Amino acid sequence: MFFKFMRGYRLKYIGASLAIILSSLLSVAIPIIIKTSIDSILGNKAIDNKYLLYAFDYVGGRDYLRQNLYIVALLIVVVTALNGLFMYIKGKWASESAESTAKNIRDSLYRHLQNVHYNFHIEAKTGDLIQRCTSDVETIKSFLAVQFVEIGRTVFMVLFILSIMFYLNAKYALVSISLIPIIFAASYVFFKRVRRQFQLCDEAEGELSAVLQENLTGIRVVKAFNREEFEKDKFEEKNKTYRDHLLKLMNTFAFFWSSSDAMCMIQTFLVVIYGVYLASKGDITLGTLVVFISYIGMLLWPIRQLGRILSDMGKSFVSVSRINEILNTPLEDRDSGIKPNIDGTIEFDNLSFNYKDDKKVLKNVSFKINKGETVAIIGPTGSGKSTLAYLLLGLYDYNLGSIKIDGVELKSISKNHLRQNIGLVPQDCFLFSKTIKENIAIVDENVDDEKINEATKIANIHDTILGFEKQYETQLGEKGVNLSGGQKQRLAIARCITRDYKVLIFDDSLSAVDTETEQNIRMALKERSKDTTTIIITHRLTTAHEADKIVVLDKGRIVEMGSHDELISSGGFYKRLWDIQSELDEE
Repeated sequence: MFFKFMRGYRLKYIGASLAIILSSLLSVAIPIIIKTSIDSILGNKAIDNKYLLYAFDYVGGRDYLRQNLYIVALLIVVVTALNGLFMYIKGKWASESAESTAKNIRDSLYRHLQNVHYNFHIEAKTGDLIQRCTSDVETIKSFLAVQFVEIGRTVFMVLFILSIMFYLNAKYALVSISLIPIIFAASYVFFKRVRRQFQLCDEAEGELSAVLQENLTGIRVVKAFNREEFEKDKFEEKNKTYRDHLLKLMNTFAFFWSSSDAMCMIQTFLVVIYGVYLASKGDITLGTLVVFISYIGMLLWPIRQLGRILSDMGKSFVSVSRINEILNTPLEDRDSGIKPNIDGTIEFDNLSFNYKDDKKVLKNVSFKINKGETVAIIGPTGSGKSTLAYLLLGLYDYNLGSIKIDGVELKSISKNHLRQNIGLVPQDCFLFSKTIKENIAIVDENVDDEKINEATKIANIHDTILGFEKQYETQLGEKGVNLSGGQKQRLAIARCITRDYKVLIFDDSLSAVDTETEQNIRMALKERSKDTTTIIITHRLTTAHEADKIVVLDKGRIVEMGSHDELISSGGFYKRLWDIQSELDEE
């Protein structure tokens, strides 16, 4: 996954890996320089390496170096500086690569979330999705920038140091690494344990974020129904669960670091004691003792760090799996399919539909809407009215039966083409935190001011907008919080009619508008385009009665269908609803 998202920065990351190799070489070179200085410059140990002997002769010989020890000090400074340079290159290039990789992952996640099926968003928790796109990506970025290259540094440091230690004295080397296998094993056990704990923490944090996001989004409802204490208790419960998982993780960390610290100290103690013993017997030189003491510190630190690296790796694996859950979600195919000319004739034939549970929402629904007709769909809550609208837009795939648009099966039509010709004003008139003009222009970015003004006049909100201080440049709050419910609905209608859709669906989108304003909007819409097929989903019979055809749904079935007069004369379900609403209006 990582390499795929590193496009454009792969060479830099490879360069960072090479820099860490060179840095490791330079790090292990310094103790060798010190050993040589102690044994062969200050001491009289013969030089048995021809390359080292050549280097001594090149600078003036052993006696010259003994009298000018600053040359050795200068060499150590140069090697240290070069080591610092390569560490800087490693850090810079690894960070740039990691940051760009994180950007690519975020871009891919956002694009993927835009293109998954509508049903995915219905079932997913928004707070959890936000965490996966932010916190989980940051975890991966941190691992790539720091820990991943540190794995390479650890591996090369261990290889270089062990090679030199065994070359100098195999027996001393074995004693020097006697506890390292135990530290390795402890690191592996630690990795296995914290990986599951990281997953629990991530999931708990996701649930906490979801509760917070849901509460802040619905704060108006919380206030209205005096639910503050309930929401506090719910948040505290999730927060407690998150804290408990985090404490378990911290305890595991504490146990690992304390035990690994103890083993590292014991290992260092063994190296010093045994080294002094060998040096006193003359089995090793003082320089060799210094090298081993230096190397054991350099060796134990990255091996001890392996626990942290593995734990961060475990956390990253959890984040990768959570991100892959999104990226592996099948995409909605919006492009394939035919693109027929759509005029607006719609035919439902024995249409049946159910969601994931087996209970059918629509059952054998059959009716026809002719081009240019206005059809009202009414019925009790849960009767399947909105589901018809979502099926027409291809947001759900129907199970049985047929929907044809101008004689063409809806399933065979490209979803993009379908949504370019069918406009929906939904029940939930979502508005973005943008200006009024930007909100209206979302449907068509190239729409001109004249068309925007025309749309707002039809939606009966033009004069309201002109009454604002900044008029069309008025900045809306989150979800249009600074507008009333009726104003939001009218703005959503204006947004929809800026494009010349062949079919317009109003899904109870005039419920917050007074009757007179609603009538004005309907008359203006009718005058605007007599060829537009209009579907009005409503609970208001005063809205439905002027439609060319009224379809009455109950429990997913059509129980009545006809004009207002025909349904009134039949004395059925519609007539009873009409009488009830009329009595309420009179009262």
